[in-house]
Amino acid sequence: MSAEENICPKCNSPYAYTDGLLWICPECTHEWTPDQASDTPAEEAPRFIDANGNPLQDGDTVTTIKDLKAGKDTMKLGTKVKNIKLLDDPVNGHDISCKIPGGGAMYLKCSVVKKA
Repeated sequence: MSAEENICPKCNSPYAYTDGLLWICPECTHEWTPDQASDTPAEEAPRFIDANGNPLQDGDTVTTIKDLKAGKDTMKLGTKVKNIKLLDDPVNGHDISCKIPGGGAMYLKCSVVKKA
């Protein structure tokens, strides 16, 4: 077993494991055989994906898909957030930095927004 066999060719996760003849990635559930990994180039999977599976980019406009608590305030479902900034280093699991009109600066998770 080489060190490269346990790296997922789809998401580059280092936590892949074998199950018989197959390699399985616990992060993206991709399955492959060692000969498939060397024959196919790694697909570039988008790092930031909204709740519907759409890739997000810096500057996008998103809307929330559920009510969110932020301290004593509640951000209602459907709140539009413009000009998001995606974080390379997530803050407590939050990967979007943004400013909410009337609410100030806030961090959001990709899983609670959809691209507008």
